[in-house]
Amino acid sequence: MSVINTNISSLNAQRNLTTSGSALATSLQRLSSGLRINSAKDDAAGLAISERFTSQIRGLDQAKRNANDGVSMLQTAEGSLQSTGNILQRVRELAVQSSNATNSAGDRKAIQAEVGQLLSEADRIAQTSEFNGLKLLDGSFGTATFQVGANAGQTIQATTANFRTNNYGNNEVSTTAPATLATTATAYSVGSFALQGLATSSIAVAATDTAQTLASTINGASATTGVTASAKTEEAITLAAAGVYSLAVTSDNTGTPANVTFTVGAALNASGLASAVSAFNDVSSKTGVTAKLNDTNNGLILTNAAGNNITLANNSASASVTAASINAAGAVGTTASVITGATSTSMGYVSMNSDKGFSIGSSGSNAVGTGVAATLNTVSGIDVSTAKGSADALKILDSALANVNSQRASFGALQSRFETAVTNLQSTSENLSASRSRIQDTDFASETAKLTRGQILQQAGTAMLAQANSLPNGVLSLLRG
Repeated sequence: MSVINTNISSLNAQRNLTTSGSALATSLQRLSSGLRINSAKDDAAGLAISERFTSQIRGLDQAKRNANDGVSMLQTAEGSLQSTGNILQRVRELAVQSSNATNSAGDRKAIQAEVGQLLSEADRIAQTSEFNGLKLLDGSFGTATFQVGANAGQTIQATTANFRTNNYGNNEVSTTAPATLATTATAYSVGSFALQGLATSSIAVAATDTAQTLASTINGASATTGVTASAKTEEAITLAAAGVYSLAVTSDNTGTPANVTFTVGAALNASGLASAVSAFNDVSSKTGVTAKLNDTNNGLILTNAAGNNITLANNSASASVTAASINAAGAVGTTASVITGATSTSMGYVSMNSDKGFSIGSSGSNAVGTGVAATLNTVSGIDVSTAKGSADALKILDSALANVNSQRASFGALQSRFETAVTNLQSTSENLSASRSRIQDTDFASETAKLTRGQILQQAGTAMLAQANSLPNGVLSLLRG
């Protein structure tokens, strides 16, 4: 059909040229931007999916930074606790030094001066340790929540304790040393008591128990309760007058008494009692009982460090002996007079210790009270100016070091958890980025092929459009007639 008003071939060529031009423009845009999806029209569903991936990836990357900040904070807190632990180790060393009998009162006072300065520094560290303005060790930090995931609820919590020196130390309960009995019978009631520590454990008490066997029973449950026990038997001995004494001593040597014979001088003082001290100590390898003068040098203190009972049988012709057990506070209990042919038995006391608080529940033994809460002997109260204070300080410092080391271990475990979280976040972010890339990024191999195709079609389309536009010229031949 020869027409000039409507050139169908030209219209067709124009349409195809527009189509190939649009395809060429799309290829050029994708190749220049590197993105397959440059607007929602390119792939509406793909755009929605890739944006969700972007939210996750950016959230994961920020969570990774959050976790690294958590590691930094924990490293700061742990470093401060390391300094505190070093101070406590030095104070413990000084307490051991002060416990030695070669130190005079002036020496111990000088040692206490250093201890006081060190503990002041430990308290200052607890007050001033901070991260980004947050106090870490003075008890105000509480529990911190770290966002370590891209979504709500993906958190890790970190907790610190109060390491002011007046807030931690040794928690202690000591049993009452039973009265010294003028028989060989024991003084514990048969029954049990509830030891409430990390968990509650029922401690059975037998009529035949000594302080040493009761402590062993308590230590058998220490994995459950977190409470350890030590036993000690101390007995105050008063001699009636000067003269010759013969005593049969039974303690570690159950069933086989060791005879102790000595002469007391005219004066009941250090000189007059020297032979008595030597006589007890000469057989201590058998009995486990050591002797020393009391603070006023007018009597003896017998000690069994293992907590076994100390039984004395008086074989003297007429000399009388008075015996009394001593409790953990150093107080002398009810006395028993050991006359010729008589026997007395002193039982020891049990000290229960823990770096955590604990209490004693219902009790069937008169050695342990009911509803007794442990007393906290704090680090700030350490005083090594006396031999007893130095010994007490060792218990406090051991518990304090356990407390510090436990918190450091918690910080270390959290650091490992944060580092594991960072590794996981990096891996997840990498995999999500790869998934997003498959949807969003340009495939250059495919797109360059499309670009070449588009360019060729554009050139061919342009040529064909020129040919189509020249077709109506054929009508002129009809008009020439």
